[in-house]
Amino acid sequence: MADITSANSVLMLGVTGLFTVPQQLAGFSADDMYDIAAVDTKEVVMGADGNLSAGWIPQVKVMSVTLQADSPSNTFFDSWYAAEEAAQTPFFAFGVINQPSVSRVYTLTTGVLKNYTPLAAAKKTLQPRKFEVHWKLTIGVPT
Repeated sequence: MADITSANSVLMLGVTGLFTVPQQLAGFSADDMYDIAAVDTKEVVMGADGNLSAGWIPQVKVMSVTLQADSPSNTFFDSWYAAEEAAQTPFFAFGVINQPSVSRVYTLTTGVLKNYTPLAAAKKTLQPRKFEVHWKLTIGVPT
């Protein structure tokens, strides 16, 4: 039997000049902690004569982080956003994802806060807040 639980996963993020020691995020949404979207790894074209050509292209890795409305880690993103607004410049992040159940560690480098949700939507209950970080690099290393 395989263990694929995400409950023991750890996401730690730091921001250069703001959070120089990575912070462990906590208080994730019940059904959605974090994810990194699939990336297009090649540019592929088919010539008029039917020949296929392809080339490697660099990719932005888009990560979504979803936190409950009462998560203490919302303050991490609030502070990051406020610092950027005050300085009117991006602050770059770094981090690590540890997924013990599948024995993987991912290193995150050169991240920018691309999308920020300033407050929880008020419905029957306060809804989770979602944040989007764009990364230069993610490397998965078996542990």
